[in-house]
Amino acid sequence: MRTFDKELRQLVADLIDTMHEKEGAGLAAPQLGVGLRVFTFDIDDVVGHIANPVLEFTDEEEQEGPEGCLSIPGLYFDTKRRQNVIAKGFNEYGDPLQIVGTGLMARCLQHETDHLDGVLFLDRLEGETKRAAMKAVREAEWFNPDAPPVIKLSPSELHGTIR
Repeated sequence: MRTFDKELRQLVADLIDTMHEKEGAGLAAPQLGVGLRVFTFDIDDVVGHIANPVLEFTDEEEQEGPEGCLSIPGLYFDTKRRQNVIAKGFNEYGDPLQIVGTGLMARCLQHETDHLDGVLFLDRLEGETKRAAMKAVREAEWFNPDAPPVIKLSPSELHGTIR
């Protein structure tokens, strides 16, 4: 079992600092090579975080709009997401937390939870949009198909789900 401790609070602070430095709307721990289910967000001047999120969808309404990712710099593609979502989880102290999101906040909660599940927004694209996105990735200056895969391990003893 894992605990909510000083090390987790430092990770949340680092995630927020990095997210702001990169001018992102959200950042998940796996994007920094840390295998924990926690992410931060900054949507419409609401800055926060959630650990061990579980999403609930209140209806079937969808939205489609441009989405990008700090892990895939400079590329934006229209992505379908649910319009309304409730994220239930915990704050950095282990207290229960619930975030109700609509519009951009709902998009961010879904996007960052996807990161925790190993899913990129590109995986959600379909048809011509997906083909265009993959072409743009291959043409991006940062793309290097010959680079060996990088496997990052958490520098801490924290792994997996935080309890």
